Amino acid sequence: MNSINIEFFGYFAAILTTAAFLPQLIKTLKTKKADDVSLVTLIMFISGVFSWIIYGYEISSLPILLANIITFILNLLILISKIFYSKKY
Repeated sequence: MNSINIEFFGYFAAILTTAAFLPQLIKTLKTKKADDVSLVTLIMFISGVFSWIIYGYEISSLPILLANIITFILNLLILISKIFYSKKY
């Protein structure tokens, strides 16, 4: 495969794995509940995504960098929602 075809798979994977967190964020914001979301899992995942951001930056990979920045933001919002809603109720 040439580099253009490989880049397609990088962007496609980035879109799918990033978009996978939108339903959880939307559900959390609508229901104002995040009891079913594991705090430890969120923290571990966010730490891993932050590491991917560093890696993507260092190897100059735009698909890795963009996907993980967006994923980091989405999951950070889920984490903030979980903390905020658990203290509110």
